[in-house]
Amino acid sequence: MEEQVATNQHEPMAEEQEIFHRHIQRAGLKRTAQRDLILDVFLRTEEHLSSEDLYRLVQKEDPDIGQTTVYRTLKLLTDAGLAREVRFGDGRTRYEHNYKHPHHDHLICTECGKTIEFFSADMEALQDQIAAQYKFELTHHTMRMFGYCSECRKGRAHHEETAAEPRIRFASAPSTS
Repeated sequence: MEEQVATNQHEPMAEEQEIFHRHIQRAGLKRTAQRDLILDVFLRTEEHLSSEDLYRLVQKEDPDIGQTTVYRTLKLLTDAGLAREVRFGDGRTRYEHNYKHPHHDHLICTECGKTIEFFSADMEALQDQIAAQYKFELTHHTMRMFGYCSECRKGRAHHEETAAEPRIRFASAPSTS
């Protein structure tokens, strides 16, 4: 995972803190310094994070916070609408900012794991048109497109040009005699 923490190490937005604190209060939970730190680290990190990724970042600031606390707090952030689960086809659940972050879709490199966020008004309009055609009420959607990023494509082309043996071998058909 590439760790990208926002360069402006600001306190979490007061609005997001307030939403989180109201949510945990409604859930009958107490505000704790550990939960506040996890919220702060999550909000400062502009990356698609698994619970393990967030745990490693939180550990750098407070080694006493356990992985279970991080996981449970991520669940609270999701339930509060501050985080959203994203899945990139590798079996790991990741989380990204949700509150006041515009809708976007993802291009995912199957070679290196790089993820590119994008928005296409044309694609959104086409999705709405398809839903209307089938009299389907869209409530939300995710689009994930898989392939090779430009760096991996260069590496693959170079490897294919210089490889002594082909990557794919075809087996001979079994003898019928």
